[in-house]
Amino acid sequence: MKILLVHNKYQLPGGEDVVCARERDLLGAHGHTVEEYERHNSEIEQYSWLQRLEMAGKVVWNGESRRDFAARLRQFQPDLVHVHNTFMVISPSIYGACRDLGIPVVQTLHNYRLLCPSAVFFRNGKPCHDCESNLGHSVLHGCYRDSRTATASVALMLAWHRAAGTYHQLVDRYIALTQFSRSNFLRAGFPSERMMVKPNFVDPDPGERKTDGAYALYVGRISPEKGIPTLLEAWRRLPQAIPLKLAGTGPLVEEVRRKAAGIGSHVEYLGQISGTQVLEEMKGARFLIFPSELYENFPLTLCEAFACGVPVVASKIGAMQEIVEHNRTGLHFEPGNPQALAENALYAWRRRDEMQRMGGQARAEFESKYTAELNYSRLMEIYASVLSEEVKARIANEFGPGHAACAQTVNA
Repeated sequence: MKILLVHNKYQLPGGEDVVCARERDLLGAHGHTVEEYERHNSEIEQYSWLQRLEMAGKVVWNGESRRDFAARLRQFQPDLVHVHNTFMVISPSIYGACRDLGIPVVQTLHNYRLLCPSAVFFRNGKPCHDCESNLGHSVLHGCYRDSRTATASVALMLAWHRAAGTYHQLVDRYIALTQFSRSNFLRAGFPSERMMVKPNFVDPDPGERKTDGAYALYVGRISPEKGIPTLLEAWRRLPQAIPLKLAGTGPLVEEVRRKAAGIGSHVEYLGQISGTQVLEEMKGARFLIFPSELYENFPLTLCEAFACGVPVVASKIGAMQEIVEHNRTGLHFEPGNPQALAENALYAWRRRDEMQRMGGQARAEFESKYTAELNYSRLMEIYASVLSEEVKARIANEFGPGHAACAQTVNA
């Protein structure tokens, strides 16, 4: 199968980039011909002041991007286009180019950008759904980058393409990462028959940890909405010194350093570390802490922890309630409640056998849901649902004995 992946990278790299790269490598490893159409928001830094002014309109419709993409489609002639992100340089203009050439489109919903200009359903420290009914709320509050002007550009993009039917008519299948995410899009009016669910995955398998863990671990952005103030306050309230390591970067780095020093030497800030280092730190942890106070889609750190056999102490909100099962693969606590987090952390620390049991269940959860092969099979099911019978027949004929499983899936 010939697949064209579309991804507009953000200025700061994140989980979307990792997922896109993993799926690209997974498809390539199974013999598919994969090419990428990639742009980067850092391009804007090179723009003149006039080009920056024009960018507000290009977020809505980038004619240059569409022409360039249409030429790429004609040259590569893919069987399918898989979109990961078009914001902000590529723009939604590319969907029409696919429809003009009769090429089906699958899009992964890594965040809530199609419903919310800030993409996270979060304002004033709590979940917010105002823009599902009226995008003007986001402009009033400057939800995107704390700027009403920048937010107005994103809101205009959403309003324009909602009215034009772009998202409902020109995308053949959506991939939501969790049932919780799917439910949010369905509530906003997205067609249920086009909304599939496929989680993120871990590849290669890092293997299960060999110890019961010597510290608690946080991995992620060091920012308020991720629950960092709640985490630090919880550790200040603990009646005993539980070792804690924090990895990542963000606007609260200096606050973390300052407060960690005040709490004690058992709190260690590691800074930004590589993916390989993250997995090594996970294998040394008794449990992972995920105190986010917003709706997460599917954080890679959760399935990575499960792959390492590490249970997760997570805030009980959004998809975390779905991914982490209380008293089975981890523990839940009320989001934004440092006392509740402290109590859960103390429970987890003092009950080593319980954490070992939950870690084993977490590993079993990984093996039953989040491996590369399971993810590949699900991806093929989704692709097959949008391909014509003619294309499916051709692909099935092209795949030899070494790709029998894929051929059968695609031909089903």
